[in-house]
Amino acid sequence: MFSEAVKNVLRAVSSALQIPTIVILLLLILVTVIMLGSLLAEYLTERRLLKAKIPLLIDQMQEKTPWELEEIIKKSGLLKRQKKAARELIIRTGLPDATREALARQLIFEEENRYAKITRITDLVAKIAPMFGLMGTLIPLGPGLMALGQGDTKTLSGSLLIAFDTTVAGLISAAASYIISAIRKRWYQEYMVGLETIMETILEEQSRGDKRL
Repeated sequence: MFSEAVKNVLRAVSSALQIPTIVILLLLILVTVIMLGSLLAEYLTERRLLKAKIPLLIDQMQEKTPWELEEIIKKSGLLKRQKKAARELIIRTGLPDATREALARQLIFEEENRYAKITRITDLVAKIAPMFGLMGTLIPLGPGLMALGQGDTKTLSGSLLIAFDTTVAGLISAAASYIISAIRKRWYQEYMVGLETIMETILEEQSRGDKRL
């Protein structure tokens, strides 16, 4: 008697989760589509326009004044955010060396944090989409098996269709999000290495300028 009541409660909870699970899967698909669009937009507006050659840029920055450094950065093919971070460091030539180094680390951290927030979304979708896909697969199988025992093939086929659809939705969202994260992480790693190199060059040139004074 008690075990039957427990089974009924579990069945009721499982059935009640079917619609929320499907809704969440639809939202995850929507998020994936949005992130895919933002990836394409980022490529067309930033990535495609990134033409800075870091070794050549470093050569151009040797033994230059702060004003000259600012002009070189301004005319370079760096990203807007890279230019902004570099300029934030260049204009603070009056600060002590230790303070400038701390500022450079802070600016680099802010960029890393921004990129981490962007990739965190697709990383999360890639992790949870298969879970909800599995839930969407298992939940309708209970009523489907019951229908099979009663010879109700129509209900069985409907349950199996929901199970397959939710599985596919979860896997597509997870796979697409994983690919988007992988592409962006490769891009952002390249951006951060370039920014760190530029920041180090600026610090060295500022230190040389202080010694010349």
